[in-house]
Amino acid sequence: MQDNLRHKTTGRQDGVHDALRVGITGHRILADFDKLHAGLEKALDTIQQAFPDRRIVVLSSLAEGADRLAAQHALLRSGAGLIVPLPLSVKEYLRDFDSECSKVEFLGLLKRADSVVELPPAKTRNGAYAAAGHYVADNCDVLLALWDGRESQGHGGTAEVVARVRTHNRPVVIVRAGNRKPGTHEPTTLGPDQGRVIAERMGPAR
Repeated sequence: MQDNLRHKTTGRQDGVHDALRVGITGHRILADFDKLHAGLEKALDTIQQAFPDRRIVVLSSLAEGADRLAAQHALLRSGAGLIVPLPLSVKEYLRDFDSECSKVEFLGLLKRADSVVELPPAKTRNGAYAAAGHYVADNCDVLLALWDGRESQGHGGTAEVVARVRTHNRPVVIVRAGNRKPGTHEPTTLGPDQGRVIAERMGPAR
């Protein structure tokens, strides 16, 4: 798959290939953010304790919600980097962000990327998003997922990305997060379970 990709870089590539690539997936519509912030910090601590000698490079498509929230937390860590696999061209992708604030936030994070990966065109928009999720799953060393543990509400959703990484027997760190109510844009919370961290296949710290 990677032979068909086009890469644009910003020139900040030192150590990217030796870094710990942390893929990001999760729900786009979130709530109960205090618990999610705390959960993300604990999840990143867990990852760094397991891999203390490798700097984090995040793989995130920077969609609204989990993609950006997790990337923002990770980029606060010393030496952290960012790789952005784009499901669509920047111009086309911006159409999916309703507010001007969201568009500005996306472009600001994109400017901080070490590398931008332009995926091959897909036949459908949903197919493009699924391809971006597959890229993250196939190219990460560890997956960080903001997820309610349930099946995806659409093609290429969080559950599919988690399942794909699990088939590779790679580590997965889950921050429990409510999704939207099906068929709406109304976010949900898992209450006391919101923000709880579950680490799979992390093994002993090394």
